Amino acid sequence: MSISKEVRLLQSRWKSGQGWPKRLEWIEIEGLRGWTGQRVEFQFPIVALVGENGVGKSTILQAVAASYKGETARPQFASDFFPDTPWEQVESATIRASIREGPTSGSETTSVRKPSDRWRGNPERKARNVEYVDLRRIQPIAARTGYARMAQRGVKETNFEAFDTDTVDRLSGVMGRRYDLAKLSRTDVDETRTVPVLSKDGRWFSGFHGGAGETAMAELLQQKIPKYSILLIDEVETSLHPRTQRRLVRDIATLCRTLELQCILTTHSPYVLDELPPEGRIYIMDSDGDKKIIVGVSPAFAMSKMDDEVYPEADVYTEDERSATWVNEIVALSKQRDLIVRYQTVPYGAANVGRSLGLMAKEKRFPRPSIVFLDGDQAPSEGCLVLPGGDAPERVVFEGLSVKGFDGVAARLSRSASDCTDACTAAMLVSDHHEWIRFAADRLAVPGNVLWQGLCAEWCLRCLPETEANKLGDAILEIIVRYGGSVHVELRQVPFQRPLFIGVNK
Repeated sequence: MSISKEVRLLQSRWKSGQGWPKRLEWIEIEGLRGWTGQRVEFQFPIVALVGENGVGKSTILQAVAASYKGETARPQFASDFFPDTPWEQVESATIRASIREGPTSGSETTSVRKPSDRWRGNPERKARNVEYVDLRRIQPIAARTGYARMAQRGVKETNFEAFDTDTVDRLSGVMGRRYDLAKLSRTDVDETRTVPVLSKDGRWFSGFHGGAGETAMAELLQQKIPKYSILLIDEVETSLHPRTQRRLVRDIATLCRTLELQCILTTHSPYVLDELPPEGRIYIMDSDGDKKIIVGVSPAFAMSKMDDEVYPEADVYTEDERSATWVNEIVALSKQRDLIVRYQTVPYGAANVGRSLGLMAKEKRFPRPSIVFLDGDQAPSEGCLVLPGGDAPERVVFEGLSVKGFDGVAARLSRSASDCTDACTAAMLVSDHHEWIRFAADRLAVPGNVLWQGLCAEWCLRCLPETEANKLGDAILEIIVRYGGSVHVELRQVPFQRPLFIGVNK
């Protein structure tokens, strides 16, 4: 999915180097909940932390909150988040952070630490407003302690805080429905507890009769966040359906751009990840008891790593869906064509992620056979195989067929040879090769993935020597056999599993 306008504008301003005078550049955690000094870098104003439960996502948020002095009447300390209990005693713990303040000043490394019985370094912390929101704990109104007394006859509203017009508009935009007014109300039963009350189509309804998502968003968006704050949100997708999740990320992007905020959030949602550029996605993984920080993962990679489904015998990692389709077509042409039902392709995103995965594959850190491919325009890297052609897949395929001819592609698409040739030739004049598929597909009135699959299949047939196809198929088979898989598997013996990305069905 293409990047939204809101995130694109944020990305443009961030890259300009202007703004964000208060900036957290990285954090290191040692001696807390399995962390042994790993560094997490924040390379975009919105960073989403993703990973399985218990890998340390919330620990990062809490460590960030503890690194700043805060500007509220009730500042937060590391001891609030990492207390000693009858079951755990925190010792030899350190949270280090690289903080930049001012447009021209350099970075300064600060720390809070607990060498023995108490935390030290709190007075030296930098001042910055910290907003910590844990949406997981925003329960439905009726389920909250002390709220049932408000849902009785005779209870009266005593006062309220009305949402301003801008906040009502934001709430309407995120939820995808128009609200007339909104307020947080208090009653004569307990003036310390507030209830969200919304008006839609002239009808008022409270959090007792609204959806959990409406309540969560009303309570989140009504908070007035000061400029230059750092916003921490745990489980940002809680109670929200996919479209609302996307709209919320876009709303946060606008806030980050206009108020120069940093936002760090945790999620398990592919929709949240899909809204952010690669530098805004960080996967946290436990590997043999050691935490790994992987920046730039694709949503597909993140979801596949967290899925409990039983997958085929091997994972084949590629940069994106197009590379995955190309690999599948190459395998389909090889003598190992039956392999296509034995592995799953997993797009990983940025090339640096692929290089990290290659090292992990070489060291057998994955729980099952894994092989990593880099696109041909990338330099060789340890543990990785490089796809053929010495260039980006689109360039290799289009340029190869421009010499051999696009007639076979036209036949696969039921289009005239001249139309197909004209569309593909014109596409190659576009400066960005990533746009070639969309350009030609629009001209031919076919889906982009259908055109790309046809191009890949025809390129394999006409441009790729069979020996090269066999090398790639053999490499995948070798990794399966090395991990104890069989050389041959009858198709009926392989349990059917819908692949995460379907490249070809032969």
